[in-house]
Amino acid sequence: MFELIDEWGPEKIVCVSDTRTGMRGVLVIDNTARGMGKGGTRMSTTVSVHEVARLARNMTWKWAGVDLFYGGAKAGIWADPNSASKEDVLRAFVRALKNEVPEEYVFGLDVGLTEKDAAVMLDEVGGRGGAVGTPSALGGLPYDELGVTGHGVAESADAAARTIGLNTAELTVSIQGFGAVGAATAKRMAELGATVVAVSTSQGGIHSPDGLDVAELLALRGLHGDDLVNHYGGAAKPLASGEELSVQADILVPAALQDVIDEKLAATIPARIVVEGANLPSSAGAQQILFERGVTVVPDFIANAGGVVAAAIAMDSRHSGIRPDAAAVYDAISGKLRASTVETLVASQSQSATTHDVARRTAQDRVREAMRLRGRSPKSI
Repeated sequence: MFELIDEWGPEKIVCVSDTRTGMRGVLVIDNTARGMGKGGTRMSTTVSVHEVARLARNMTWKWAGVDLFYGGAKAGIWADPNSASKEDVLRAFVRALKNEVPEEYVFGLDVGLTEKDAAVMLDEVGGRGGAVGTPSALGGLPYDELGVTGHGVAESADAAARTIGLNTAELTVSIQGFGAVGAATAKRMAELGATVVAVSTSQGGIHSPDGLDVAELLALRGLHGDDLVNHYGGAAKPLASGEELSVQADILVPAALQDVIDEKLAATIPARIVVEGANLPSSAGAQQILFERGVTVVPDFIANAGGVVAAAIAMDSRHSGIRPDAAAVYDAISGKLRASTVETLVASQSQSATTHDVARRTAQDRVREAMRLRGRSPKSI
């Protein structure tokens, strides 16, 4: 259970609003012992301080889990991302955080925001370095265009399969969520030889035991967005929301929102490998049940850390003004996530503990040492 305030943080919670635009938002800087706060900014009509604080804590473990030197932070804007006033709300949010950005926090992308929005935030900050994930035309590293997070999820899935003696080219995959992360995961899994048998969006899902045409799915996403599932031309059975988590597949990738796998579902999931593409998709109880059932689980703050690897590269490039090479970014993501995945799975077996527990302990040890060296350790640590 995550408590809002504990020995790790948060260091700062900033709630902001603007009466003219109706903007309401929050920035949570969780722990900066290993570096300045960095994490995505999400926009939705359900954002809460507690949700953003949970995500900021997850970012603390994510940075430390892949051993990169930034601190956990997250921002949230309470607004409809499809609203005509989105840009006005974004600009109001950025202006309200002028004391924190870019010295303590740099804007990034999360649910509800795109590379175009990152460009707007960068423009409002008024200088280089206020946002990452910006379009390539502005010298940025476009996360969604490159599919960095989903690419990392697939690389992590392949590493997990190899670690337990399976060949990805012989495995089937079900993906919950076909946004930027899910779509890029499907693309890379297909390149690795896996068969994608089910995908879902907010409009429902489709399933074909013989495999879906990933190229067609990607094209339909570009044309129809989440409604792609209703335009797929191949032979596929429609799925109700949530059914994609229970279809027969070797690998399950929850890549939508948090809290989708509870204890009841964990007891029946048929997948042999669960790779968490979304943040916080499973409960602690569910993780324990999956471990006891022998299901291999790659924790979210390892599996979906491709975005933070790319963000770190983008942050470093702010000073040089040279856009990173895409191939080098993919190589860095693959190297970091494959190594962390294997390390976590091996430690889980040797310690007889869930992968979440062992990966979190590794991250906590790194953060704790940084806190000690900086003289920030409370007496309870």
